[in-house]
Amino acid sequence: MTVFRVWAPGRERVDLVVDGDRVEMSPSGGWWSAVADGTDYGFSLDGGPVRPDPRSAWQPEGVHAPSRVYEHGAFRWTDERWRGMPLAGVVLYELHVGTFTAEGTFDAAIERLGHLVELGVTAVELLPCNAFDGRWGWGYDGVLWFAVHEPYGGPDGLKRFVDACHARGLGVVMDVVYNHLGPAGNYLPEFAPYLTDAHTTPWGPAVNLDREGSYEVRRYILDNAVMWLQDHHLDGLRIDAVHALVDESATHLLEELAVEVQGLAAQLGKPLWLVAESDLNDPRVIEPREAGGLGLDGQWCDDVHHALHALLTGETSGYYADFGSFEVLAKALTGAFVHDGTWSSFRGRTHGRPVPATVPSHRFMVYLQDHDQVGNRALGDRIDLSPGLAKVGAALYLLSPYTPMLFMGEEYGATTPWRYFSDHAGELGEAVRQGRRAEFAQHGWPTDEVPDPQDPESFEASKLDWSVQDKDLLSFYRSLIALRRARRDLSDGHRDALAVLWDEHARWVVVRRGSVAIACNLAPTRQVLTIPGTPSRVLLASTDGWVFGDLRVETDGESVVVLELLD
Repeated sequence: MTVFRVWAPGRERVDLVVDGDRVEMSPSGGWWSAVADGTDYGFSLDGGPVRPDPRSAWQPEGVHAPSRVYEHGAFRWTDERWRGMPLAGVVLYELHVGTFTAEGTFDAAIERLGHLVELGVTAVELLPCNAFDGRWGWGYDGVLWFAVHEPYGGPDGLKRFVDACHARGLGVVMDVVYNHLGPAGNYLPEFAPYLTDAHTTPWGPAVNLDREGSYEVRRYILDNAVMWLQDHHLDGLRIDAVHALVDESATHLLEELAVEVQGLAAQLGKPLWLVAESDLNDPRVIEPREAGGLGLDGQWCDDVHHALHALLTGETSGYYADFGSFEVLAKALTGAFVHDGTWSSFRGRTHGRPVPATVPSHRFMVYLQDHDQVGNRALGDRIDLSPGLAKVGAALYLLSPYTPMLFMGEEYGATTPWRYFSDHAGELGEAVRQGRRAEFAQHGWPTDEVPDPQDPESFEASKLDWSVQDKDLLSFYRSLIALRRARRDLSDGHRDALAVLWDEHARWVVVRRGSVAIACNLAPTRQVLTIPGTPSRVLLASTDGWVFGDLRVETDGESVVVLELLD
């Protein structure tokens, strides 16, 4: 016998429909319950159509079909010796399960874990794996947050993947979306006030965090986070677009979530992370609650990405408008936020506030590419750099004081695009198609050049091609990550021993981290870079064409050399 419960306040009758049989449920405080035998089930509200369970853990036939009973305790884990890992010192690898391999499943991804171990990354970050409409998509249109997308392998598939990662010493973090629900298969508002018109977001009505009924909605989110971390053994969560979590409560949802996860970490006896994607440039997101912050462990830092991308590519339009100089790169490397109370021309206002010196730099995730910065481009094209500049870019963020994150395939110079793709039917699919084209038409793109997100080819073209690899670049990435782990000067998150020198006209930059200097020549010609300290030996170089003497290093064009210095 199974106890079935569902929150549906305001309904006069709720029936459990299990394996075709209808059972009337009993109400209590807005919750309805019934005890019955069966496997596949759903709920009928006031005699209406059968809907899946809002807290369903398994949707084997998709988000419009009945839920299936799932027992988390039935899975046989083998990671009992896994004690987690602190965020400090981690190197992340972001991947999308559906395009990481040709098969697009958790089990197929397991076969590639050896590559990640050899690369030297220490944790995998999965794009959202909750249940969403269609066969494929980015995962940010989830509608059943407790279920795992069945085409990937369902809940058992995710557990096999996490178990395999832990067996190889890899942590697993997953992206979760609490700021909106997808446009197809979202039946939650039929049950209860999960959404509110009191606030709006880019996706429509906001998730109800502070209006009538919000206690249970917040509990829905808190229980979801606990489920991923406890039942699926994840090591952390990356929370999508926290600036879209509109919450006027005295205690913000993020702070409540931090308290909940800290308690769970103490119970489980291992570190658990909460990392925010935030457009606020507000360090209070990651400052301790004792200091008036929200208490999250980390946040993505787009400013470092923008500084690198604009400088390396010369692209300075749109939100790259305030980036592209060596001075801006230096500010990003030393202060995390470029906009820290300064004018943002893209926003047309001042933006952000400074990061206090007491905030460790490992709390910021930085990257040269990620799913947003690639996939939100019209063609889904990856950053296009010469072999030399690709190594310069890699060195600048992998050897920075921040927590680095690679985007799948970046390490071997993948040229496959990562496009926006979805699998919606009917009018919704057409609306997505036209919306994507209209968005880029505003920026001058002919509509016939923007890939159709509904075309299966957009999805297929985004899958990694593992047969074509730049072995030299891959070797350099491995060496950079190994060097970061081997040298304390490079692996800690403190900025007090960091200094940046540059020459805007000559196009070189030297980043000094304790006794290590990362000397980068971005010009196409050989030149001399002046650095503080006396080089004693080369730790890593992207070319053989280097010469160094007192207070200077001579490098080939578009190259990087990492030196140990004697003061």
